[in-house]
Amino acid sequence: MRKSVARGLSAGLVAVVSLTLAACSGSGSDSGGSDGAVTGNGTYDGPKVDITFWHGWTGGAAPTLVPKLIDKFNAEHDNIVVKAVPQEWADISAKLPLAIKAGKGPDVAVLHGDDLATYAAQKLLLKADDIVDSLGYSAADFPPGVYDKGNYQGAQYAVPWSVTPLGLYVNKDVLAKASLTDIPTDKAGYEAALKALKAAGVQGEWVDGYVFTGTFEFQSLLWQFGGDLYNKDITEATFNSEAGVKALTWMRSLIDNGYSPANVAQDGNIKALLANETAFNWNGVWQTTNTAFDGLQWAAAPVPQIGDEKAVWSSSTHWVFPANKGQDANKTAAAATFVKWMNDNSAGWAETGELPGANTVRDDPSLVAKYPNLKPFIDELPYAHYETVSPGINEANALITTAINEALTGKKTPQAALDDAKAKADKILEQNRAKYGD
Repeated sequence: MRKSVARGLSAGLVAVVSLTLAACSGSGSDSGGSDGAVTGNGTYDGPKVDITFWHGWTGGAAPTLVPKLIDKFNAEHDNIVVKAVPQEWADISAKLPLAIKAGKGPDVAVLHGDDLATYAAQKLLLKADDIVDSLGYSAADFPPGVYDKGNYQGAQYAVPWSVTPLGLYVNKDVLAKASLTDIPTDKAGYEAALKALKAAGVQGEWVDGYVFTGTFEFQSLLWQFGGDLYNKDITEATFNSEAGVKALTWMRSLIDNGYSPANVAQDGNIKALLANETAFNWNGVWQTTNTAFDGLQWAAAPVPQIGDEKAVWSSSTHWVFPANKGQDANKTAAAATFVKWMNDNSAGWAETGELPGANTVRDDPSLVAKYPNLKPFIDELPYAHYETVSPGINEANALITTAINEALTGKKTPQAALDDAKAKADKILEQNRAKYGD
């Protein structure tokens, strides 16, 4: 049975979405004659609308889960019909900017954290401060640091949806070859385990020079040693600092000490773990849904603290409201209702190998009771680090992976590799400032 939407909102309620669109009208959006509003509990009181939703969830459990969620939402809202348009993330990156400029983009979409500033700088997204306030959201409703990734030049453009931290995957059977049972948590324990595994004829961690997951391991280590990727205003790369050199030198030492083979291929480390050839793999929470683990004696744990402080890499995804030319404010208000409902009903999203961003959902004991392998990843969130917020940052970020690969393959020393990458990254940052503005 369809659930009726509450009507007759208080006379003092401000139609915040109309105001948001009116404020953006100079950049191609207009209010579309809105007479609807959305309240803090996510209720939309406007006329019936169809809204489109673009997302890139085309693999794993998502193609089954997303339609079920949308069907349930549509059944509970008699004045909103959500129509999803799933496509590859690369296709979204290519199509979405042009579609928004032509007024043919979606009413709501999901983007990765490192894309938000690029879209915001091009005025492709609505400033969502009023929308977020109307839904009752604040930074305290999400893991520390992730809400701020939706903020660009003092305005909020996004609502967090999910987070995907790195963790340590352990093959218990391989660990047992060295008579080990405890999972190490710090540098001394981790290196002692690697040494014991080597004595047992096992190279304990296969380290690679690719984004998945050598880059994520390097960034975790960089932050653990007290460094950062860029300076505060993102005008200079700082990943070649003493902390960065320590991080990459430690990764290289795994090869030099015989704990890892050289020239590990893309995904070679996770494949080695699954083939009982290695004991440890730094990888993302998404691997908890990997059916190849079935029948394997394994465990997940927080990444060990190799540096001076706890830190771990994580990515994030966020809801955004495109600033389509001629955007209908009723549709944006309805989209905000959809976002609130999805976040409130996101417990099942764990089936996709991502952690729900909403604290109320993720901190519910029933989530870990149903998905116990998620606990170590949830435990890491207080010290997780997320994407850099800066327009065009991905081109500079790619140079970090190049440096890691050069150091791990022995083409350059860690210092030289990072210095060369920093010099090129600084030029890209300068070009980005000229292209997108300071």
